[in-house]
Amino acid sequence: MENQDITRRQFLGTSSLAAAGLALFSGSAFGMPAYIKNLGKPNSLFKGVQVGVISYSWRSMPSSAEQVLQYCVDSNISAIELMGPSGESFAGAPVAPSRPGGRQELTAEQKAEQAEYLVKLAEWRAKVPMDKFVQLGKMYKDAGVKIYAFKPSALGANNTDAEVDYAFRAAKAMGANQANIELPNDPAQTKRLGDIAARNKVYVGYHGHTQQTPTWWDVALGQSKYNAMNFDMGHYVAAGFDPIELIQAKHSHIVSMHVKDRKSKANGGANVPWGTGDTPIIGALQLMRDKKYKFPATIELEYDIPAGSDAVKETAKCVEYARKALGA
Repeated sequence: MENQDITRRQFLGTSSLAAAGLALFSGSAFGMPAYIKNLGKPNSLFKGVQVGVISYSWRSMPSSAEQVLQYCVDSNISAIELMGPSGESFAGAPVAPSRPGGRQELTAEQKAEQAEYLVKLAEWRAKVPMDKFVQLGKMYKDAGVKIYAFKPSALGANNTDAEVDYAFRAAKAMGANQANIELPNDPAQTKRLGDIAARNKVYVGYHGHTQQTPTWWDVALGQSKYNAMNFDMGHYVAAGFDPIELIQAKHSHIVSMHVKDRKSKANGGANVPWGTGDTPIIGALQLMRDKKYKFPATIELEYDIPAGSDAVKETAKCVEYARKALGA
């Protein structure tokens, strides 16, 4: 009880100071002090390095736009790469048909339903106003979270030009500077995406897994200045390469970087909790800090969640690891 009393006294004292601050600035030209404005908001900008998250990290949990925002706040994350379904559901997209779990083959009827849904989704994307995406970006921003990337399923070879254009417009409406996708194998597709990205002045960030190599992005990067890299340093380590060298060489082309800990190719490549693998997370974050690289470091939670924990708690651990690594 003694410790609780101390905590209460500290809280009351802090509340009194805050109230005094409000009274002091009330009606003045200065408005509300910044430290009161930001009270209770997440902050994962550490020593100039923006630590963010991809909402895929919370795939094991319900993922409406509002729920994802709460996960950000609970994890102390102030920036996000938002996966398509959360944003599109908020904006009123057609509801996808239910699909069987695991690797179960779709029936003919289910395939027909899926094909019909994709047509409806393409039509919706081509016509939807951007108002709800603007509202979504503002909702996140008001809570202290910036949406810096959007990753909808609208940038593939089978998507229409109208869908591709929509992806960049929606990203921009939410305040993002990039829409991300796995790097296509076809140079004609990266040329197409780069051209439409350039018209919208929004980057397309190309992501990869263990197929990443030091020269893997070069064709796309040469096609458009809006073709860029959504580099994944953990997968790069599992592919057998040094991410520090790549970051130093290609930093001007990186618009965001996925951060995870994986064992090296020689050690089996497993996804593991941060600090237990071969990925130089600390070195990469400190390089970003020291060189003042401005692209976000995106937490992508892929290791197995321990018993008794959940994805939000594990993400919060990653944020804290990053904070300590950066000396904040």
